[in-house]
Amino acid sequence: MTRLISEAVQTLYNRYAAVSSGNRRCAVTRVVSPEGAPAPAPAGPVGPQRSASAEPARASRRGVQPGALSAIRRYPVKSCKGHALGSALVEPWGLVGDRRWALVDPAGKTVTGREYPRFVLVEPELTPTGLLLRAPGADPLRVATPAAGPEVELSLWASTVRSVAAADGASEWFSAVLGGPVRLVYLADPTLRQVDPDFAAPDDRVSLADGYPLLLTAQESLDALNDLVLEREGGLGEPLSMIRFRPNLVVTGGDAWAEDRWRRVRIGDAVFRMVKRCARCVFTTVDPDTGQRGKEPLRTLARHRRWDGKTWFGVNLIPDNPGVTLRVGDPVEVLEWGSAPTPR
Repeated sequence: MTRLISEAVQTLYNRYAAVSSGNRRCAVTRVVSPEGAPAPAPAGPVGPQRSASAEPARASRRGVQPGALSAIRRYPVKSCKGHALGSALVEPWGLVGDRRWALVDPAGKTVTGREYPRFVLVEPELTPTGLLLRAPGADPLRVATPAAGPEVELSLWASTVRSVAAADGASEWFSAVLGGPVRLVYLADPTLRQVDPDFAAPDDRVSLADGYPLLLTAQESLDALNDLVLEREGGLGEPLSMIRFRPNLVVTGGDAWAEDRWRRVRIGDAVFRMVKRCARCVFTTVDPDTGQRGKEPLRTLARHRRWDGKTWFGVNLIPDNPGVTLRVGDPVEVLEWGSAPTPR
């Protein structure tokens, strides 16, 4: 089984490499200036087809600061605490080691911090053989990556994929920490789960993230949001942490909300499609330090960042040339721009 999975992963990498290599010979046909140009791209996602080029002509820099990658974060277990990295390999389905583990209920449905806010207090550490788990009030636990074991049909939003159950001791540990019956499972084959075809190419894949391989946020947008929150609260309270938005990548150096208009971006040597802005849920109201729920940021986002019946912060990414290593400090360059939505 392990050999078959390895061969499947290698095949998908080769397919991506071939597409990327061929695409570099193409020329981009349209790049939109950040200050707006006639016939801008649609305000919504760019659609299911991969762009014609992984190396398009550079976008106009008029009024644009190139910016930099200021943080990389990985979340080994879905909904649990993440950790910062100095560098990370980009795989087709996300950062290496990101969200390959998850918790399911007895019926196989994925459970998250939406149902159990204490998820954010669990600190998983990737080890050469699996995980080291820590949580307040619980003894640390080492969990081996299951090479074989009971298969579990994991249900996550519209997806159902095969996962492998971890040892019973891990499920008992998590059940005690979270206060409900859960089972720890591992996505042994990351090539199984497709990205929503409305926003992706047929061969795009995602691990156990909610919907897309990576999430990007901008520090300037968080600063603008915090200004709005503090204004609403009369200057009282603490600024919201970026951690509660659970991004994989954080960038700095641009204008607030500029990422709404990005369509393709290069970070270091990695090229990404921005296929969909990120609709935010109640999980963002959980304080990552205490596990307690509040009203922010959804209350303020609903006043200033609401359209299509949802609130928005950050953008979802799909890599066009996986196999590249990202590093904190990598330059950020917008390759293609579109139009921004109108909050209402």
